[in-house]
Amino acid sequence: MIWMYAATLFATFNVCMLLALTYIWVTNYRRFRTAITLGFLCFGIVLLVENLLAIYFFFGTDEFYTTVAAQQMVLVLRLLESIALICLSWVIVR
Repeated sequence: MIWMYAATLFATFNVCMLLALTYIWVTNYRRFRTAITLGFLCFGIVLLVENLLAIYFFFGTDEFYTTVAAQQMVLVLRLLESIALICLSWVIVR
């Protein structure tokens, strides 16, 4: 179960990062009205919903992620997503 708590921690971190990025993209879209900014905004919203659903499924259902290997893989995927969001945030804020 520790793996799922760690995965939830990373999913929560991802939600925080995505909220910040989505705020930036909303602000930029209102200002510039470019297709790429709208694309980033849609990307952020979809990933935000995905992470919120992941947190719900981590705690809302017991039949998913029953094996330790599956729990560890979920943790690895959340960690990789966190790293990707950190890199994206670094490029966006820079």
